[in-house]
Amino acid sequence: MRETDAITAMPMRTDRIEWEERLLADEGLLRHIADKIKGPFHVIYPDQVVENIRAFQKVFANSEVKGRIYYGKKANKSACVVAACAEAGVGIDVASVDELTTAEAGGIRGPDLMVTGPHKSDELLTRAAKAGALIAVDSLGELARLSELSRRADSNAPARIVMRVLPPNSCSRFGMTAEELDAALPRAEAMLVRLEGFSFHLGGYEAAPRAELARALVERCLDAREAGHPADTISIGGGFSVNYVGAAAWNAFSRSVNAHWFQGGRIPRGESYPYHCPAPGPEMLKNILSHSNLGNILREKHIRLAIEPGRALLDRAGSTVFRVQGRKTRVAHGLPYDILTVDGTSFSLSEQWFDSEYLPDPVLWPERAGAETPTCVGGASCLESDMLSWRRIPLPRAAEVDDLLVYPNTAGYQMDSNESRFHGLPIPPKIVLRDKKDGRQFTWAREKDPHEPEICQHCSSTHPALHPS
Repeated sequence: MRETDAITAMPMRTDRIEWEERLLADEGLLRHIADKIKGPFHVIYPDQVVENIRAFQKVFANSEVKGRIYYGKKANKSACVVAACAEAGVGIDVASVDELTTAEAGGIRGPDLMVTGPHKSDELLTRAAKAGALIAVDSLGELARLSELSRRADSNAPARIVMRVLPPNSCSRFGMTAEELDAALPRAEAMLVRLEGFSFHLGGYEAAPRAELARALVERCLDAREAGHPADTISIGGGFSVNYVGAAAWNAFSRSVNAHWFQGGRIPRGESYPYHCPAPGPEMLKNILSHSNLGNILREKHIRLAIEPGRALLDRAGSTVFRVQGRKTRVAHGLPYDILTVDGTSFSLSEQWFDSEYLPDPVLWPERAGAETPTCVGGASCLESDMLSWRRIPLPRAAEVDDLLVYPNTAGYQMDSNESRFHGLPIPPKIVLRDKKDGRQFTWAREKDPHEPEICQHCSSTHPALHPS
């Protein structure tokens, strides 16, 4: 046992897949991009999104259950992900006018949109109904308002809806109680709506509760059919887990975690994401369909199962890259360790939002020989709490200025949820990787953020209107 083991966290390394190996093995590409961007950046490989979608579609096909996949757009707003969904023939789950607009602009048809969220704005409801999107109605009040908006629009086409269910014994602010659902059905009969089924969202990442609630909603679908509605869809939402690290690494970390591993003794207080999952993504869907005979029941009753995965469709589809811009050595419990400062902030690794930490270890690039060095990673802001990695990661060597830290598997939420222009620092751009024809090298392009202001060509500022064109 080495002396520094007392202050060094257990490794949490991910297994790399083929495109990640190629990227890290390329001697010039990452450096070339870093020199061009001059700041942190996100890498997205959209072909992996398509591959992840195909894996879910295969489960539905093998089970002979009619399925509908809606990508949870909040997980990553990248246009290339929307394009991947259009290519793979799946829909998108949106919760704002902006998300609806960008989804349509990316090639998603209106009928392939699912609109969620509580008490949606009049504009969103009107746009969704006009587009033929499937709207998850969250309350009796919203049901009445949607009907009124359709009447004002003088629309002859009924709005397509599912009714969102408050799960039993839940204190969630979303969904309708059993009593409200009972009241909603006869009201819907007199309104300009087409009830296509029911939806729910559950916390956690367990298959059984999702299967059991879906099975219970089969009866509500049959009751709605008797009232003249099609009611052929049950949406079970998202929460499809991702397997970031192997069981051995996760179990060792979980068993041994202690304050000595963390800068300032700060163990994150929030509940950590379960970074190891024995049955992630498509395997979880398979388990849902097999639990409680759900798949057979759905086939027998001709009911489609809709799912709304976000993170799971982005699994292994991206990484986040920071440049090391400083290093200092400090001592904890009589032992030395390094603190790095990178050229971005922790807002781009948004697990901190949950008072937790993004646990998969970054890759120190370029890879070369050296002595293992316990290292924590801080951001470039003036905040003491701006730490990308509080824990002392066992880096394979001491990092140097201008080295790169590549955080793996960050496309699901880490790239978008918490970013801001704090201190005026630019939000890291998204770099889209495509394969060259040889299948070994990449081409890359910087994706334009539609919300970024245009840069003035005269003075490189964000106020082009001040200068003549």
